[in-house]
Amino acid sequence: MAVMLMRIVTLVLLLTLTGCGDDRPEKIAKFQQLAQERINTLGQMLDNGEIRNANLLKQYTNILESQKTELVPLLNELSKDGTSKGPMYTSLKRRLSELGNGNNFVDLDQQLEEANNLYQAADPSLFNDMLSDPVNVVADMSDGALARVNSISREAAVLANGAEDFGAGSQLVGNPAYGNWQTGSNGMSFWAWYGMYSMFSNVMRGPVYYDRWSSRRNYSYYNDVGRYRYTSPKQAKAQNQTFERTKKQFANQGKRFDSPYAKSRAGSTSLSRQSSSVPKASTVGRATGGSKFRSNYSKNSNFRNSGSRTTRGVRRGK
Repeated sequence: MAVMLMRIVTLVLLLTLTGCGDDRPEKIAKFQQLAQERINTLGQMLDNGEIRNANLLKQYTNILESQKTELVPLLNELSKDGTSKGPMYTSLKRRLSELGNGNNFVDLDQQLEEANNLYQAADPSLFNDMLSDPVNVVADMSDGALARVNSISREAAVLANGAEDFGAGSQLVGNPAYGNWQTGSNGMSFWAWYGMYSMFSNVMRGPVYYDRWSSRRNYSYYNDVGRYRYTSPKQAKAQNQTFERTKKQFANQGKRFDSPYAKSRAGSTSLSRQSSSVPKASTVGRATGGSKFRSNYSKNSNFRNSGSRTTRGVRRGK
């Protein structure tokens, strides 16, 4: 009798699951296909000169190379972000490859969230905004000769946020496409640049330590707007581990430590509609319940040509 009852219960459960259905795998497959198409289109737009900030980045680096020859290797590396060979674009391709393997995610909810984020991140308008960080890095390296884009001035941002000026290149600190947080022998976490980006050590004001940067960082597009879309679950987990480790160190000293993303900094200007609608960066890494997931699939934004005109010239007037 008990065996029969168990069989009936199992059958009822199977019928219930079949009736309700789980559409997450189907949604993941749809987003994966759309993301593939959008990433391919974005790569073509980058290489065809159809992304405004990518073109500006190439112009800025070309101008500065003739003025600061000692920084040519670093400028050459930064200019790659204006092409399909840059770290931001290749990161999208790597995440797309990882998306197809369910073992890379804790559950279907996280995989679906990543699929949606990746699809959005490949939007040309969003990617154009993302490139404002490397463009502004080069602008800052020009000592004010080149104008910033989508951002208030370096000096105004420091004042508005009560921030510390860590030097040119600080917009890229925290972005896993350019480096990562490492822990020294003293237990302190510091920013370590990848490859040629280590040349930033020559223009920044000493090592950037996580605890001080967290409370004194300035505005950047990645950290204050784009982090949710441009961070993979694996990268978000590493960021959270650095935070939790530092938080524990402070707690042992009877001190409080807040996440560097708990509060967004002021400084953005003239961002696209797509950027203004993305979730706050502080939500990165949170699990998304299947019943609460709100797909943007039906809100398919058009591919806009981001090579629109700018109201400011390349060079800043004196």
